[in-house]
Amino acid sequence: MAGILAWFWNERFWLPHNVTWADLKNTEEATFPQAEDLYLAFPLAFCIFMVRLIFERFVAKPCAIALNIQASGPQIAQPNAILEKVFTAITKHPDEKRLEGLSKQLDWDVRSIQRWFRQRRNQEKPSTLTRFCESMWRFSFYLYVFTYGVRFLKKTPWLWNTRHCWYNYPYQPLTTDLHYYYILELSFYWSLMFSQFTDIKRKDFGIMFLHHLVTIFLITFSYVNNMARVGTLVLCLHDSADALLEAAKMANYAKFQKMCDLLFVMFAMVFITTRLGIFPLWVLNTTLFESWEIVGPYPSWLGSGTLYMCPRMIEAISSLAQMRRTQNLQERAPTLQQPPMGPVAPMDIS
Repeated sequence: MAGILAWFWNERFWLPHNVTWADLKNTEEATFPQAEDLYLAFPLAFCIFMVRLIFERFVAKPCAIALNIQASGPQIAQPNAILEKVFTAITKHPDEKRLEGLSKQLDWDVRSIQRWFRQRRNQEKPSTLTRFCESMWRFSFYLYVFTYGVRFLKKTPWLWNTRHCWYNYPYQPLTTDLHYYYILELSFYWSLMFSQFTDIKRKDFGIMFLHHLVTIFLITFSYVNNMARVGTLVLCLHDSADALLEAAKMANYAKFQKMCDLLFVMFAMVFITTRLGIFPLWVLNTTLFESWEIVGPYPSWLGSGTLYMCPRMIEAISSLAQMRRTQNLQERAPTLQQPPMGPVAPMDIS
């Protein structure tokens, strides 16, 4: 196990050249992200889950009732032990051969058995009230965390100039606001992982489970190797559209069709703009090009080592980055201050 951990946390993969994990230990002068910080996400995820239950019961449910959203679910199927056993243990969608066999066994016509299975499947679907409460909780959280992210980022230099994501990397001190932002996001996605097993299972259970798992992986490892600055840009960018989607769902459950259509159009515009426009042109640009200019190349930018497996892509990016770096040095006369072990931002000599 020790050998596997040593291989996984190989400093050559995660950190720039000549930087070790020991260099990123906390000192009296500066605090850096530590892997142990992430243990805080587990009790906080449980707290978020409990807050969700309280919110849905005492805030979201009264709002739903005020909007005349019914709590009653679909029609309940007639109790039948044989059909219930087939439904739970064999299949929820019996074929014609099985339907004919059940028809002879129960002395029911095939149409009645098909109706029973349809009603039984509908029983497993959450009611409109339940879905509204869930969407209202997610809308409230996404709105809060997005608002917090905007308020936090507008005070940071890397929002206005993404090159600050890499100046002095990886020796960038961890601030209280950045730590809170990251741990809150990570805790929320851990709470979604937990709640998936207690909520009513849906068709997209596997897809959403994989989505939450990948999100947790990316948040965790961008924090551990101190890529938190560019990570905050990604988090805020992705949260911008989520609140609109949940608001559109709420309007749909409340049968406000015009508002639902408007919110969905707004969601589509924001989603396309942020995920397909701003993200590749802004975030991926700073990750693939500006980082190489300032810090230098090393194979960990995508976390999965994808670029490390593509030598021609690395060569092309490295050449272009070197050209841009040379041009930048010709336009400026930088004075480099020596950090503990890393490059710092170039400063103009007045």
